[in-house]
Amino acid sequence: MRTIKFLLFKEFKQIFRNRAILALIMVMPVVQLIILPLAADYEVKNINLSVVDHDHSTYSQKLISTITATPYFKLTGYNKSYDEAFRLIELDKADLVLEIPQGFERNLVRENQQELFVAVNAINGTKANLGGAYLNTIIQIFNSDIRVKLLEHEESNQTQNIDVTVSNWFNPYMNYHVFMVPGILAVLVTMIGGFLSALNIVKEKEVGTIEQINVTPIKKSHFIIGKLIPFWVLGNVVFTLGLLVSWLVYGITPVGSLLVLYVFVSVFLLAILGFGLLVSTFCDTQQQAMFIMFFFVMIFILMGGLFTPIESMPGWAQTVTKFNPASYLIETMRMVILKGSGFKDLLRNIGIIAIFAIVLNLWAVLNYRKTS
Repeated sequence: MRTIKFLLFKEFKQIFRNRAILALIMVMPVVQLIILPLAADYEVKNINLSVVDHDHSTYSQKLISTITATPYFKLTGYNKSYDEAFRLIELDKADLVLEIPQGFERNLVRENQQELFVAVNAINGTKANLGGAYLNTIIQIFNSDIRVKLLEHEESNQTQNIDVTVSNWFNPYMNYHVFMVPGILAVLVTMIGGFLSALNIVKEKEVGTIEQINVTPIKKSHFIIGKLIPFWVLGNVVFTLGLLVSWLVYGITPVGSLLVLYVFVSVFLLAILGFGLLVSTFCDTQQQAMFIMFFFVMIFILMGGLFTPIESMPGWAQTVTKFNPASYLIETMRMVILKGSGFKDLLRNIGIIAIFAIVLNLWAVLNYRKTS
């Protein structure tokens, strides 16, 4: 215990001696948590729309006005032919082309049906899918309104209306900040913990102090624990700062218990720090450690469920996410902060992360070669 105490004193002294790194650790997550949620938004707006109206009727003009009145679409072209409109797509000045055929109003009133043509610029798959879905919904609503107006004077046609009431649980106003901030905070904790621990032992190797430590009677387990605890403390400090920023900037307060959050994050930090230390035992330079951690962190983020639901991924990708510790933290953060989940709901996640922590830290201890 006395040996670990001296190691901790040494590590904390080294950390506080490098004020630039300390400031970076404290400032970078705060700035990122303020900026990233503003940009990471699933809602697509200002979709450039080009319209080709061959009918020039009252109904076609009303349809165009209905579409452009929403904040999702911006009319960038009102063309005479489809070729002219498609040219705007080629020039990246339009994302969608809506072609209204001649006889649109006549066919809609007399024959109760009419087809419209929509061309989508699918280079940006997300914008294409959402833009097409938005446009389809607006056209359906427009069609329903027309049908109601045409049938409202017909006594023989008593339409039955079904009113649907939608209730958004855990995020009533569908605020994307409420959904994204907990996930981004989880990613920042993962990045800080992983990179700091991965660079630590390698830095000792580059400076040469690792040789001095190796000739001492310090046990490998004591050495790894001495490296682990300081960054575990810093990781909890970063997490606390993230919660404060979430509250002060976005007004997000955890519905669940803070104790549950801190218990899970504490166990998670043991796992991700152990992974970073394991990486550092394989590397000889900080550059190697940086590249290896960058590779894994990118996988952790992109396959963690932050931007793409895990259930929507292919089968093999869903299997890979089971070995991604960040996916469990992102899920837990949302469950506790938004749903108010407790220990009972998180037993599975805590158990899996605890296994990660034991295996990775034990592996790091065994892989660290101490020569005398």
